[in-house]
Amino acid sequence: MAGFRLFDLNPEQELAVRTTEGPLLILAGAGSGKTRVITMRTAFMLSQGIAADSILAVTFTNKAATEMRERLAALVPEDQAKKVTMSTFHALCVRILRQDIEALGYKKNFSIYDEGDQMGLIKKIITRTASRDEKLDPHVAKNAISKAKNNGWRAPEDDKTLLGAVFARYNADLKTLNAVDFDDLLLLTVRLLNDHPAVQERWQRRFKYLMVDEFQDTNRLQLDLVSLLAKPHPTSPEFAGMRPNVAVVGDDDQSIYGWRGADVTNILEFEAHFPGPTVVKLEQNYRSTNFILGTANSLIKNNPRRRPKNLWSAKDGGEKVKIIAMPDDRQEAEFITEEINARKTAEAQKWEDFAVLFRMNAQSRQVEENFRRLRVPYRIIGGKSFFDRREVKDILAYASCLLNVDDDVALLRIINTPARGISDTTVEKATEYSIRTHTSVFKALRDDRFLGALRAATQNAIEKFAAFLDEHETKLHEPLSNQPAVLRKLIEESGYLADLQRTCKTPEEWMDRERSVRDILASFETFEGRSDKGLQGFLDEMMLRQEREDDKEDDEGGVTLITLHASKGLEFPHVYLMGVEEGVIPHDRSKLEGTVDEERRLLYVGITRAQRTLALTWCRQRAKYGSVVPCISSSFLKELDPELVEHRDVGDIINKPVAEEAAAAKFGAIFDMLD
Repeated sequence: MAGFRLFDLNPEQELAVRTTEGPLLILAGAGSGKTRVITMRTAFMLSQGIAADSILAVTFTNKAATEMRERLAALVPEDQAKKVTMSTFHALCVRILRQDIEALGYKKNFSIYDEGDQMGLIKKIITRTASRDEKLDPHVAKNAISKAKNNGWRAPEDDKTLLGAVFARYNADLKTLNAVDFDDLLLLTVRLLNDHPAVQERWQRRFKYLMVDEFQDTNRLQLDLVSLLAKPHPTSPEFAGMRPNVAVVGDDDQSIYGWRGADVTNILEFEAHFPGPTVVKLEQNYRSTNFILGTANSLIKNNPRRRPKNLWSAKDGGEKVKIIAMPDDRQEAEFITEEINARKTAEAQKWEDFAVLFRMNAQSRQVEENFRRLRVPYRIIGGKSFFDRREVKDILAYASCLLNVDDDVALLRIINTPARGISDTTVEKATEYSIRTHTSVFKALRDDRFLGALRAATQNAIEKFAAFLDEHETKLHEPLSNQPAVLRKLIEESGYLADLQRTCKTPEEWMDRERSVRDILASFETFEGRSDKGLQGFLDEMMLRQEREDDKEDDEGGVTLITLHASKGLEFPHVYLMGVEEGVIPHDRSKLEGTVDEERRLLYVGITRAQRTLALTWCRQRAKYGSVVPCISSSFLKELDPELVEHRDVGDIINKPVAEEAAAAKFGAIFDMLD
């Protein structure tokens, strides 16, 4: 435990670390070292004799869970660190459901549907449910179903509306297919623990100490899950009178996901759910200058409903926050890109030291064009996920069918990939037959009554395909089976790679897609080397890797272009926050929906990403939808402390002569860099 030293902590951090019993609310301001506190607290609990396998730490992303795990491993012996459970909410739910979902009428080998799988199923349900004069956008239906599930609502029994009928049929079909979607993972786990006290008590005995990171981002279901794991069941004699050992870490000032279901009242009203907690505020910031922190404080104090905090830094120095007026968005993009280009050389900075933040993705286009013109390397955080690539989804579908041939979405994806002499018409008939007989498509394909109506050639093709899957499924479940080798053999014998190569337009595309296939197969081999959960565990991990915000990291360097929402949790030495205008932030829609407070929190998050310098820009006019519209500066700018900010006009900055000493300093920096 060489790295475990409490005297490295400030007094508030040490109080949070030493408080191990009963409810604990840690209000962790931006840049206040919350991840360090969580891992140090875990290490301290272990040093006090608390069993490692009784500690559970839950967060929202795999990246955060991995970081906590790595930090803990540097503080305590490796064998202890491995026994502590650190996972995302969804990974925790998968773990619980894999063990106990049979109590809800599912089989343990259930499939997990991603967004694409959901859309495919919903589209089919709408097609067969809607009458001729009825229309329902599948995306609208999916979002409505997701929102209902996250609120803990069950599908309506009254099917008078098309949406209600689709919701009910969607849930029924999922259960028939022994499948769940991401929202079900939470919903079913809460239902399982709530309806089955014996199951709840078993998991409470397993996890006696809970920690929850980013608590301001939790929704109602996640709060219910934490409560069910932490609070004793009313009928439980074993846990009667015990206070829940639940510690939550979060910052209500950084609650920016209300549109996605996050409920800021969970942290604002923590005492109502867990009475008599210890409350610790972490206000010392280790990231930014006091000019930046004071600016952020002056903004966020205008939110009426919040837990008061005042960020400060022990470091002196820094420069005022610049608020720069631009004539239009073209000039805004040119100024930001040219200043970054000039500062990088003059101040001997790295490209990675700079970030451009914006409210909406469309704002980045002109900045990108200027970076290309100046040959400035940049990266856009986000983009298409590796798991959205068709070849990756194909391989995972093959793997899913190996485990569960009744997974209709997976089966329908691979049945004609490559073509096997089973026509689309036959597949459609099999799907319709499965619906009528309340069975899976695979069972329909093997039903003699269905097969009897088909041509002999089609029957042979189906029998060959079914035998192919059965053969490899048998090999997969043989004692001491090398499961990665079975999956690799399945892919090779299926003819998939040859078919994939035929569909690629260039050799480069084929090499890229083949590498994706090899990467997935190699990932399974690596997983097999560190886990005993086999193909089922590998598929669970692959699905859970697609959770939100895990696509932030990018191996390529350069200036970072990123939305305000995606920037949460990141930091950069120099930040340019563009488009700080009324109607952009706060967004026009927020005034109608009453969410201006969340918009203010969003700007607060953007401001607190900056470490050394921060510039906020706004335009007097901006091109929108093909025409130029006048703009005014954001009302939020009027809330910033005038002592800490400097208002400038871009024309004055461009036309201002360079001072002799400033020029000398710049040349000196260039010579230093060359040396």
